[in-house]
Amino acid sequence: MTGHPFEALGPETILAAVEAASGRRCDGRLLPLNSYENRVYMVGLEDGERLVAKFYRPDRWSDAAIQEEHDFAAELAAAEIPVVPPLRGPGGSLAHSHGFRLALYPMRGGRMLEVDDRDVLRRLGTYIARIHAVGAAAAFRHRPLLDPGDHGRDVRDQLLEQNWLPAHLEEAYATLTADLLEAVGECWERAGAVATLRLHGDFHPGNVLQTPEGFHLVDLDDARTGPAIQDLWMLLPGEREERQAYLDDVLEGYRTFCDLDPRELHLVEPLRTLRLMRHAAWLAARWDDPAFPQAFPWFGEPRYWEEHLLALREQLAALQEPPLSVR
Repeated sequence: MTGHPFEALGPETILAAVEAASGRRCDGRLLPLNSYENRVYMVGLEDGERLVAKFYRPDRWSDAAIQEEHDFAAELAAAEIPVVPPLRGPGGSLAHSHGFRLALYPMRGGRMLEVDDRDVLRRLGTYIARIHAVGAAAAFRHRPLLDPGDHGRDVRDQLLEQNWLPAHLEEAYATLTADLLEAVGECWERAGAVATLRLHGDFHPGNVLQTPEGFHLVDLDDARTGPAIQDLWMLLPGEREERQAYLDDVLEGYRTFCDLDPRELHLVEPLRTLRLMRHAAWLAARWDDPAFPQAFPWFGEPRYWEEHLLALREQLAALQEPPLSVR
């Protein structure tokens, strides 16, 4: 029986691939970093420097799509936005070695983002606006468009057709998700034909490293084309009043460089709903990767699905509420 491709990514392979990609010698230091979609490691070099090596999940992106991610990061860094772009080795920023595609990054530290700090939110809003100003200047050719309709249906159908839900919850899930997708579509219609641009795509607090000097913005793996609000809504946790307060702070910084079309606020809860649905489908799709059963042992248990349906029911109610406002 053939194992998962990442099972071949042992220490010797990792170090040899990094040496081939960088043209430099490793000193044997190797530390796995927190990542599941790809495999990411801190690797030490003989001169004392440390690199981050990102090994891409096979068959997820084309080389052209990965290169667009790298080029976008380089554009942002050139505009003095604190994005961490990949290093360029002898063969460019995307390397092929030992059957894997990988990119090398400088090691950048930082601590967990303090999302309840109003000044931090304003500064992040400024950086997101600057990302969007660069993103609007050109277009992706090989990376996807954020599509609420087809994507949501694909997620629902995948879970039902592959029998991931307990039998007693299947009908409830099918009915609830049909209502959710209808409500999502109605919100999207209310938003109308909003503009799209190149986005970070996954701008949540875990992808921002905070330092005394400022921030490091990392992980453009989900960069895509979509509405600007996609890069804002994940900074808005909590209940409605709290989300509105966070939005006010983020937009205070954002509007220094960009305007936000108020119609896009109709998309906040639809995007949150689709992310909840997508996360469950992502776990199911990656279950053949040995790292996933080990990291998420509770996935697939009846209690998980009961809590998932409860969260989706709460989202159905949220989709009926008026959107947040630009003040």
